[in-house]
Amino acid sequence: YVTMYSPLQMAADLPENYNRFLDAFQFIKDVPVDWDDSRYLEAEPGDYITVARREKGGNNWYVGSTVDENGHTARFSLDFLEPGKKYIATIYADAPDAHYKDNPQAYTIRKYIVTNKTRIVQPCAPGGGFAMSIEEATDPAALKGLKNYKP
Repeated sequence: YVTMYSPLQMAADLPENYNRFLDAFQFIKDVPVDWDDSRYLEAEPGDYITVARREKGGNNWYVGSTVDENGHTARFSLDFLEPGKKYIATIYADAPDAHYKDNPQAYTIRKYIVTNKTRIVQPCAPGGGFAMSIEEATDPAALKGLKNYKP
């Protein structure tokens, strides 16, 4: 939804199949379909791409990455975020044992505090990738219990 722009998005499967992964499906429910800003953070044609997009009319960012059959470790900065603000990043990522052939449904979901100075290092499984939602932390109580992101 983030790496390839289209204002028409759909979940291409039977709803029953998503019921088993409602925690991961949350990203699909949250992600907008139109954008005010797009940043291409890293790419190697045919191998991987990582894109950040800011929602139309808002301040939330969404990052998506997709990789080929060899896997990739994404490395990029969140310097596009507004300085002096804290954000909550929710990362939907491949589990350490994920693989497109043997374990395609293995994933993790983690939340961290991030700023415009944060550098992300995110391993992606062969044939995998990750998605990230980044929301401004306007309520200090929302940060309670969350740790600062450390690669």
